[in-house]
Amino acid sequence: MLQSGTFVAGNARTRPCSRSRIGLTRRPASARLKRLLDLVGAASALIFLAPALLLIAAVVALTSPGPVLFRQRRTGLNGRVFIIFKFRTMTVTEDGADVAQATRNDSRVTPVGAVLRQTSLDELPQLLNVLRGEMSIVGPRPHALVHDAHYAALLPDYAQRFAVRPGLTGYAQIQGLRGEIRQLDCMARRVAADAAYARNWSLSGDFGIVLRTAPLLISRQNAY
Repeated sequence: MLQSGTFVAGNARTRPCSRSRIGLTRRPASARLKRLLDLVGAASALIFLAPALLLIAAVVALTSPGPVLFRQRRTGLNGRVFIIFKFRTMTVTEDGADVAQATRNDSRVTPVGAVLRQTSLDELPQLLNVLRGEMSIVGPRPHALVHDAHYAALLPDYAQRFAVRPGLTGYAQIQGLRGEIRQLDCMARRVAADAAYARNWSLSGDFGIVLRTAPLLISRQNAY
């Protein structure tokens, strides 16, 4: 179980931060550095991955009806709502008062979508969200608005997730806290990890999270 005052990524450890200093908003130099690294990283990745992105887009378009990109409202930094981009992996594009989470052997997932989800390739269009300033490479994973409202009413620390930009990967994910939420404790542990990250951000911690994310893409743990 994650201790609320400690954030560890790889070999990096930071001191606990007080609640009055939560997030990067009170650390402008650190916030600017993180944003610069996001811009460089996302732009470089999009250029390098452009052929693969075009190929995936073509395969999605040719194998099932519907838009290539899935768009859904999510909550970002300081509670601002933005539209997240993903490659469409399902036969539905839900974004309203009833958004069902993906489950194992979900009948809504297309054959191509199953591969994209297991390898997390469906998340690559979020590099555009990073360029737009709506997301970061590392940060709490954003949830659908209806899920935010549901869990915020049940978990007092839930809003701490919004003290930093949401990310492509995060501290919760490298701890195995990803996938379907079967009970409230699953989300509580995820929120505790996200809140610890927001309180104790460090550049070395971000690098550690990125390095530890790569093996998860291979293992495909809880990816469906």
